[in-house]
Amino acid sequence: MSGLHLQSLNLSHFRSHKRAEIDVDSRPIAIFGPNGAGKTNLLEAVSLFSPGRGMRRASAETMTRRPEALGWKVSGILTAPDGVHEIAFQSENGNPRTVRLNDKPASQVALGRIARVLWLVPSMDRLWIEGAEGRRRFLDRMTLSFFPEHAEATLNYEKAMRDRNRLLKDQVRDPVWYRALEAQMARTGAVIHANRVAALKALGEAQENAETSFPSADLTLTQADGDMPETEEALAQALADGRPRDVMAGRTLIGPHRADLYGVFQAKGVPASDCSTGEQKALLISLILANARAIAKDFGAAPILLLDEVAAHLDAARRAALYDEITALGAQAWMTGTGAELFEELGQRAQYIEVTEQDGQSCTKQIALSA
Repeated sequence: MSGLHLQSLNLSHFRSHKRAEIDVDSRPIAIFGPNGAGKTNLLEAVSLFSPGRGMRRASAETMTRRPEALGWKVSGILTAPDGVHEIAFQSENGNPRTVRLNDKPASQVALGRIARVLWLVPSMDRLWIEGAEGRRRFLDRMTLSFFPEHAEATLNYEKAMRDRNRLLKDQVRDPVWYRALEAQMARTGAVIHANRVAALKALGEAQENAETSFPSADLTLTQADGDMPETEEALAQALADGRPRDVMAGRTLIGPHRADLYGVFQAKGVPASDCSTGEQKALLISLILANARAIAKDFGAAPILLLDEVAAHLDAARRAALYDEITALGAQAWMTGTGAELFEELGQRAQYIEVTEQDGQSCTKQIALSA
């Protein structure tokens, strides 16, 4: 099977990039340059090659280059286990982006079947000490990497829940209004929960069987206000039984939207929320690497990794260990940093791109290292 990697990435009026054309191979890619030059924008463009809204969760309108606001296009050639694909994303006049796969309209789910993309960005550094919503989103991104249909189940669940919450806020008590919505929530909610449980099991096995320089985390799926009903029938019954309480609260108080991810530093037995900043970062890196190993086993190829400013938080020994694990995994990792010296331990194992800002636009230059 062929490894998963981009052969080319082309940007037109995307964020700070008026135009960029990048040709790469399957090796890691080190992107360096000053803050604000547009390095992270390249990673965001790559993140669009997976289902969802990208690593910044931004609207299509937000991604367009200013002040022109002409719309934008991102395209590339992707080598995947099942062959080579031409993929293009485009947005005009602020409209939602369209997807074309091999010159034919395609869905987000179709992207999930041919590609896997994982990312770690600085905003995730506070994952363990902030609210449950961010941890659910983190868990769902990992789950989506195993189950491409997970995104559709989540969207359908949230839509039905919004409609149910409107009834609750309006103090509607007639059960007839609730039954169809609760049936859809129960059906999709059970799928969401089962997918999350399976993803956590795969991550646990990937950590357990790996020799790594990064600490392992024990992960547990917890639930606010009691246990999560595990079957469609049990969730449907819990929703029906919970209507009086939910009417009082004006919102739905049971279901996968109330889940949380609890992490423990395995070697120390310390909750991730109580670990040092450096330990929390190391745990995140460990989870991303475990996710990548599990995907490589399940999908037949390592995912594309997007690691934004990851090197800045690691000492030289940890950086070297990270780069060794990435190359051993065979992953095409797109990494950013302010200087080329942050990637010194990679040497010839990587490709290098310098990003600078000139006349209000980002400029990319591929650098060849001397042997």
